[in-house]
Amino acid sequence: MSTSSQPQFRYTQTPSKVLHLRNLPWECAEEELVELCRPFGKIVNTKSNVGANRNQAFVEFADLNQAIQMVSYYASSSEPAQVRGKTVYIQYSNRHEIVNNKSPGDVPGNVLLVTIEGVEAGDVSIDVIHLVFSAFGFVHKIATFEKAAGFQALIQFTDAETASSARNALDGRSIPRHDLVLHLCYELMTFCFRYLLPEHVGSCHLRISYSAHTDLNIKFQSHRSRDYTNPYLPVNPTAIEGVMQSTVGPDGKKKEPESNVLLASIENMQYAVTVDVLHTVFSAFGTVQKIAIFEKNGGTQALVQYPGLSLSLRDIRDISVLFIY
Repeated sequence: MSTSSQPQFRYTQTPSKVLHLRNLPWECAEEELVELCRPFGKIVNTKSNVGANRNQAFVEFADLNQAIQMVSYYASSSEPAQVRGKTVYIQYSNRHEIVNNKSPGDVPGNVLLVTIEGVEAGDVSIDVIHLVFSAFGFVHKIATFEKAAGFQALIQFTDAETASSARNALDGRSIPRHDLVLHLCYELMTFCFRYLLPEHVGSCHLRISYSAHTDLNIKFQSHRSRDYTNPYLPVNPTAIEGVMQSTVGPDGKKKEPESNVLLASIENMQYAVTVDVLHTVFSAFGTVQKIAIFEKNGGTQALVQYPGLSLSLRDIRDISVLFIY
């Protein structure tokens, strides 16, 4: 018998072909349940990761005698049932079959609802969310918002299969604090760390379910929403205003806030500066999504939009003057 202080079985319950398993490892896979129970008979259904700690499961045998055989075996065995080295407590369930009534969050779809625990709005940028989830396939759209559950994001993939791959890999995991970036320049190769989270964030776990949405309605490109399929979508005016506003740093000097939209002043024009010319110049620093040229205060200015912050000011922060011709 198990030496654990907690009884491994409850004997007072009526036998059932559905067994209730407790104290399972976190995120126990269906394959692990089948491997444990298969020696005793045919498994017709399972339901895992239930309970507040997602460490319980139900296993349904094809025949009642098969469930009784498993309970009887471990009741008389000196070795308890184990999964990943953890003792599993087994009892008969008060149900006679497993009915998988899936909630909307369990029905696979191409849009994921992601709750980022342990952070506030602004701690995790939309570019970081895109970086993490695009590892599993093309991300069409992202919308972030705040609800009672915390900081959340809707992430739209091409299909449910891609979304499922992302969910299976990332649910319950944390966004890494930094990633490793490789720079190649001729024969010189260098590495550097790119920080994804601010210093005050300890860890941020991802809780992921499926959304009932199939196509997100993104009206503006901004720091809260992004449509990667429509480069002609207008930029939210607040994003443009953010480029023009300054803050004061610790040294008392004005500090320009970072943004994925650059404001460029064009001076001493000897030749006509067109959108194509500006696209050629600024594409050296990354993929340019949009360019708008306009006149203001007697001068020519342009707004240049990149897909993310990492490809705009951070790459040219030390360059204040560009010579076009």
